[in-house]
Amino acid sequence: LAVRLVCSGFRVLVGSRNPKRKAGLFPAAAEVTGRAEAAKRADVIFVAVFREHYSTLCDLADVLVGKILVDVSNNTEINHHKESNAEYLASLFPACTVVKGFNVVSAWTLQSGARDGNKQVLICSNSQEAKRTVAEIAQVMGFTPVDMGCMASAREIENIPLRLLPAWKIPIFLALGLFLCFFTYNLIRQVVHPYIREQKNKLYKIPIEVVNTTLPCVSYVMLSLVYLPGVLAACSQLYYGTKYRRFPDWLDQWLQHRKQMGLLSFFCAALHAVYSLCLPLRRSHRYLLIETAVKQAVEKKMTIWVEEEVWRMEIYISVGIIALGLLSLLAITSLPSIANSLNWREFSFIQ
Repeated sequence: LAVRLVCSGFRVLVGSRNPKRKAGLFPAAAEVTGRAEAAKRADVIFVAVFREHYSTLCDLADVLVGKILVDVSNNTEINHHKESNAEYLASLFPACTVVKGFNVVSAWTLQSGARDGNKQVLICSNSQEAKRTVAEIAQVMGFTPVDMGCMASAREIENIPLRLLPAWKIPIFLALGLFLCFFTYNLIRQVVHPYIREQKNKLYKIPIEVVNTTLPCVSYVMLSLVYLPGVLAACSQLYYGTKYRRFPDWLDQWLQHRKQMGLLSFFCAALHAVYSLCLPLRRSHRYLLIETAVKQAVEKKMTIWVEEEVWRMEIYISVGIIALGLLSLLAITSLPSIANSLNWREFSFIQ
């Protein structure tokens, strides 16, 4: 943080309990001094300590009166405390103005600049003037400040870095469930059934062929689940005769997860394409080719060309390539950066 502030042209004072020992950790342009002196000379103070150590700053309460304190801390667990760190800091220093910010920006992004990583800096405070000051600092540093409202939003901002793909959990579990169901069915159909009926060992099909048969099934169903809630929503609006009636919670959640389901459908389709290309590379496929050639030589057949099967395979591959291309177009236009550049008519035309 100090490096990025210095590179952005700010005068940086670092307050430390051991300024001489810590001076080497900061850029030469940053002045490392005692905590009391740094607090006295600075107008905006970044509180870069853990929540458990906020109380150690109480000795500086008189010096901090009227200052803007920027809380950049994070927790180790979601909703670990009853109140957010920023609210707790504000309760300790009521004479100061506390702003929550910069906690969702990683150290890598700060070191490499706003050209990498997420450029947004989420900010919240009960003071509009303090938020404006911190927002200006973020803009000079090359980031995009986002006003998240009053201090009550600090709890949500602190939870953001701790969440692991919150919008993807339901779609991923759904895709895994579908995969297990279809995989079990295909395993019984292609491996277990031939073994029971004909005593043929076809376990070699499990890693590639059974998986390859399962992936398009999952992709089809996931793609259907993308467009089905829209139809149900339209039927609901027609039934009630208005589009302003709130949807049921289950349908509302379903509608909000359509993008993730669509991208998972594309992911399964892309894997299916790769697996299909790998089918002729298997050792088992080569053995089957040699076995067919030997049988043809023994039976003295000059050709085993079947026109219908040839055309069926050619059309199958051609249509599969076109379908994957169209699904790729849908997947790309569902990305926020692409979708935001399209107007509603263009997006509807692609759909």
